[in-house]
Amino acid sequence: MASSSTSFVHKTFKYDVFLSFRGEDTRRSFVDHLYYALQQNGIHTYKDDERINKGKKISDDLIGSIEDSKLYIIVFSKNYASSTWCLDELVKIMECHKTNEHTAYPVFYDVEPSEVRRQSGAVEKAFADHENEEAAEKWRGALKEAADLAGWELKNTADRHEAKFIQKVVGEISLELRSINFSFDEKLVGMETRICDVLSSLDTSLNDVRMIGIKGMGGGGKTTLARAVFDQISFQFEGASFVENGISVSSVYDGKNKMKRRMPGKKVLLVLDDVDHLEQLEALAGETNWFKPGSRIIITTRDEQVLVAHGVKSIHNVVLLLDEEAICLFSKYAFGRMNPNPGYEELSQQVVHYAAGLPLTIKVLASFLCGKNELEWIDALERLKTIPLMETLQKLEISYISLEEDYKEIFLNVACILKGQSKALAIKTLESCGFHARNGLRVLEQKSLIAVNARYGLRVLGMHDHIEEMGKNIVRRSHPDKPYKHSRLWIGKELEDVLTNDLGTKATRYILFNGCKLSPEIVMKGLRKMKELRFLGVSTPFIDANTSDCSHQKWKFDKLNALRYMRWSYYPFRYLPKTFQGENLVALQITHSRMVQLWEGEERKVLHKLRFLEVRDSMLRTLDLGLTPNIETLNLTGCNELVEVHMHTECVKLISIELSCSMLRTLVLGSAPNLEWLYLDDCSDLIELQMPGRAPNLRYLQLWDSKLRTLDIGLTPNLEFLDLRNCHDLEKLYMADECQKLKSLYINCSSLRNFDLRMTPNLEMLDLKNCSDLEELHMANGFQKLTSLKISGSKFRNLDLRLTPNLKMLDLKNCSDLEELHMANGFQKLTSLKISGSKFRNLDLRLTPNLKTIDLKNCSNLLELHVADECLKKLVYLDLSGCLRFKSFKFEIKNDGSCRKDYSFCSHDEPLKVVPLANLYMIAESLDECPVHPENKFPKFQFLCLYAEDQPLFTRNLGNLISLGLCPCTNLEIFSRSICGLQHLRELTLQGSLPEVPKELDQLECLERLHLYDTNIKDLPDTICKLKHLESLNLGYCPLLEKLPDDLGRLECLKEITLIGAKIKDLPDSICMLKYLESLKLPGCSLLEKLPADLGHLECLENLELNHCRFLPDIPDSICKMKCLKYLCLYSCIQLEKLPEEFERLECLEKLDLRGTSIRNLPENIFFLKGLRIIGSRGLLQSSGFRSEIRSLDSGNFNYVDLYFLCFVLVILLWVAYMSFLLNLELKCTMSEFKNEMLTS
Repeated sequence: MASSSTSFVHKTFKYDVFLSFRGEDTRRSFVDHLYYALQQNGIHTYKDDERINKGKKISDDLIGSIEDSKLYIIVFSKNYASSTWCLDELVKIMECHKTNEHTAYPVFYDVEPSEVRRQSGAVEKAFADHENEEAAEKWRGALKEAADLAGWELKNTADRHEAKFIQKVVGEISLELRSINFSFDEKLVGMETRICDVLSSLDTSLNDVRMIGIKGMGGGGKTTLARAVFDQISFQFEGASFVENGISVSSVYDGKNKMKRRMPGKKVLLVLDDVDHLEQLEALAGETNWFKPGSRIIITTRDEQVLVAHGVKSIHNVVLLLDEEAICLFSKYAFGRMNPNPGYEELSQQVVHYAAGLPLTIKVLASFLCGKNELEWIDALERLKTIPLMETLQKLEISYISLEEDYKEIFLNVACILKGQSKALAIKTLESCGFHARNGLRVLEQKSLIAVNARYGLRVLGMHDHIEEMGKNIVRRSHPDKPYKHSRLWIGKELEDVLTNDLGTKATRYILFNGCKLSPEIVMKGLRKMKELRFLGVSTPFIDANTSDCSHQKWKFDKLNALRYMRWSYYPFRYLPKTFQGENLVALQITHSRMVQLWEGEERKVLHKLRFLEVRDSMLRTLDLGLTPNIETLNLTGCNELVEVHMHTECVKLISIELSCSMLRTLVLGSAPNLEWLYLDDCSDLIELQMPGRAPNLRYLQLWDSKLRTLDIGLTPNLEFLDLRNCHDLEKLYMADECQKLKSLYINCSSLRNFDLRMTPNLEMLDLKNCSDLEELHMANGFQKLTSLKISGSKFRNLDLRLTPNLKMLDLKNCSDLEELHMANGFQKLTSLKISGSKFRNLDLRLTPNLKTIDLKNCSNLLELHVADECLKKLVYLDLSGCLRFKSFKFEIKNDGSCRKDYSFCSHDEPLKVVPLANLYMIAESLDECPVHPENKFPKFQFLCLYAEDQPLFTRNLGNLISLGLCPCTNLEIFSRSICGLQHLRELTLQGSLPEVPKELDQLECLERLHLYDTNIKDLPDTICKLKHLESLNLGYCPLLEKLPDDLGRLECLKEITLIGAKIKDLPDSICMLKYLESLKLPGCSLLEKLPADLGHLECLENLELNHCRFLPDIPDSICKMKCLKYLCLYSCIQLEKLPEEFERLECLEKLDLRGTSIRNLPENIFFLKGLRIIGSRGLLQSSGFRSEIRSLDSGNFNYVDLYFLCFVLVILLWVAYMSFLLNLELKCTMSEFKNEMLTS
């Protein structure tokens, strides 16, 4: 599924054009001719021939006709303004024009625009009789607005020939309607944004020649998009052609001649649809100089490489439909409307889920299901689970057919085996099986058969569901009922059938086990006949895998010598099977296994072709790399029992080593000339590491949590990343004489005393956090590229950073001895400064105008802070808490003469002197504590802004402040004005004796989280409902709050509402419109009497807490529609007597708290909720049929119920009930009696 796009539905109009005119001037002449010309050109026009000129007001029918018209043509003549009817009509037309749904065009027939605009000349005479009318000003305004619009003037057009003038007007109106008519195709759902993107690239206002490409999978909407763009803009060109349904030309010469014959010297729009080969482009649009300036060429294709090879720079990927767009498109074709018919909503959602955004599938299924009944829909959807939609697959398979044979094999492997794997692992797998994977995957990506998506920091292979379905269908269709003849096996039932019945053949080359219910014996036996097997993947443990004698001869692997890649999670054996030769094995990946070493005992089989070895999270103890002479990557991460790795001189091809979380004490790397990556994280026993004397290719070295005391990294001229975090015993570090390429350095070693960085001139990131003994740092003569420096927790007394002009982030937290800091002459790029816990007395930051974060917390000696005024405009975080001696704040401002002056302001115990000539005064005063909320850290520092003509404003210049904890210890009016000016505020916390919330809160456009704690507010202003980005509303302990805004449902992004201890009696019905709400907490709202009947519309709700809502009598039945609800708390809802009957529909419910309720019986269907944890009365559960062996929370309550016994009882009851029906018996015992009888028997 793709990124966001906006679906749209345009208003349709009854009339294309409404004619406004003065009948006595033009009805039987100009207007009559214009009307018929419009009608003859297919333009549906309204012309009022029935008006009664004596009337004073226009009729409602006429008003309706104006509203039902798309365009207006206003014919201004000499007597137009003499008619109040015309003037009222004009007022209505201009009102509609301003809505952007209508467009008005003036025609100046025998008057000039200036006469209409100013009501002068002939218009003045006509208007004279209306001067004293109440509507005179309104009419004058409408005349002026209309005269200012673009239109036509007969006097200056076509030499005053009316026929030619009318022809021009009609032509331009036709073009206008043509340019918007594409919007009226309501089946172009979701296309508006996509069309705008393409139009932006085309930019028809420029006079160059442009080619753009539209690329995407078959059926994805390429042609539809190109056609919509073509229909919208083709009228702007002298010639236009949409070439589709197969492009065929004999040669480039032939194509060039065709283009010259068809469009000689014309500004053209050319669409070449579904281009497969470069030759087609070279023949029809070989060079831009074939076309006249202003021409545009649009090319659609499935193959991006065609566009790249032709030099097309602007390429648009077709974006598939979002679910909302897909449901609209499906409904339009299936039901002829924008939404599903009642009763078909869920079935329609299933169709849309299957289609996965592909327009072709949506249209095909919609057309097929149109007019069918519900049972036929259900049958069709069931069929799709096993039989794919052939019309879609045939369209998609065109791209597969065009592939070369080896690329076809790669595609089938991705579809059946590798979808969802990282691209790096897929390349490794495919290369191991003999494919040229990098080029192959790139070709598939360019042909829109696969996608490479970012997920959790990895590049992962993705594939549309229908393309995956198509690939799997290709594998299975040649032998649909004989899976043992398939080249790939991945379906559990088919695998079990083939292996259990020993049906394996040479045809099978790739196997992927997912959740196989077989024992290792059956699997190993069944694999023996698959002599050409290349890939074996096992993702889940086998059943009965408790094999103690793992090396016994019964584990036959001798026939699998063609195997190239073995990936086996939960490998059950301690060694590789004795009979396995591994002659062609290229990659061995074993995880979560019992393997202790490769071969049993003294056996030493050499795996000559093995390049990739990964044994992770296993019981491996020793490894001899002499058995893998061509190894390139080695990963033994998580082998916690690993004590020994034998490195051999033969392992010269090693590129990457990962040995994290091992028990290694020593590691000798020997010769590793090709080593690039070395990871040794969490090797907490490592006391000796011998690096290669020369490692010319080493780029990345990461060594965490070791016990090394010394480390010599040897000759590593290409090292870029060095990470030695938490090596607290490290005292000496020897680096190469030159580390010219080192960019990132992390050294958190508390025992390191000095460090020389003079040979690292290209360092960009330096982290020396918690090097608590570090007293001396030798830096290069110019750290020109350094952008981030972290030296927190060191013993530096002074630090010279004058040669680091590009620094962006500086962290000196808890450098308690730091007294002096020398900064560069112009720290223009510094945005974050953290110096908390230092001994600075004065801090001069005038050369850091772009600071966004300043953390000076607990700088107990700080007296003075000096900053640039630009800093105040960009600051987003400031912490001066704990600066108990802080007195003054200094900054520079510009006066009217643009000269800079320095202003110093006194401490809070000295009088404030206002200088009236200055534009702005900014004072910072320290407060020992906020008198109302001493725990609130921000009020330690208070800003006051004073203008000569204004009142004090709180935090005026911190306009970009993002997160702020405020104490309302100032006048509410001043407080409100200042807070609501922080337009970039994302989080606002207010607490204390605040009587009301500022009404201007809607000005905080970016606010995401609003917290009101322990306030005295009685209600929230309605303006809060305009906070369109608000996600969290937390009203903790607002005991006087009586109601929530009626329009709360307008907060469409709201995910969380917390309302504790309020006086509300009900919730607004609009709360049911919050479709993204995940948590609703109302604890302690003891006066709450009812919940909205449609509360179940909150389908995303996961958490509903109603504890201590003592007056709540019932829960609405609609709650059972909450498919995502996980936790329902009804603790101490003392008036609650029952739960809704359809409680079993809450399939995701995990925890239910019924303590303190009046519920006497639970719904019987509650027993179908698997894994439900219930907290409540022991008696209640026993009376409902639960067993007595209940783990107790205390003497009267329990917290957990096992349901397996109950399920057993229900099965017996259902059986007995059935037999009772058959035998006409009567069942009289209660469930509790039956349970007791069962237990005793």
